[in-house]
Amino acid sequence: MAKARKPKDAEPTFATNHKARRDYAVLETYEVGVELKGTEIKSIRQHRATIDDSFARIDGGELFLYNMHISPYEQGGRYNVEPTRPRKLLMHRRQIDRLAGLLSQQRVTLIPLRLYEKHGLAKIELAVGKGKRVFEKRDRIREREVERDLRRRMQHDVRKGR
Repeated sequence: MAKARKPKDAEPTFATNHKARRDYAVLETYEVGVELKGTEIKSIRQHRATIDDSFARIDGGELFLYNMHISPYEQGGRYNVEPTRPRKLLMHRRQIDRLAGLLSQQRVTLIPLRLYEKHGLAKIELAVGKGKRVFEKRDRIREREVERDLRRRMQHDVRKGR
């Protein structure tokens, strides 16, 4: 039996930020490059990177990603670098200036959604997110429970032939 082929434009995802969509309302997303050193890309391709607690910030007119953890490559030796060092994100100047304007609003921050590879280069899907408040999270949970109950009742009715 032949294996199904992946489409050529399929992008392998190495890490996702599972907390991002729960804790933030995503306003916009951007695809940005990541400046890596040494053997970091080899560790990323082994799925040894996490972006769950990371965030981005504009410092000195440049965009940096903080708290992204890339485990040292086992065969890296002296070419390994610090696992949680700040990493420069690559983006056009106009886009960075636009982000600076968006970040001046209250409760708005830059959060990475996923780390993936595109054309052999590491990319990050960066989102402009507005922090959700506790009552907004509770409302969303309540909505999901109501939807779940409705689906159950409809399935129950269908089975009984109503």
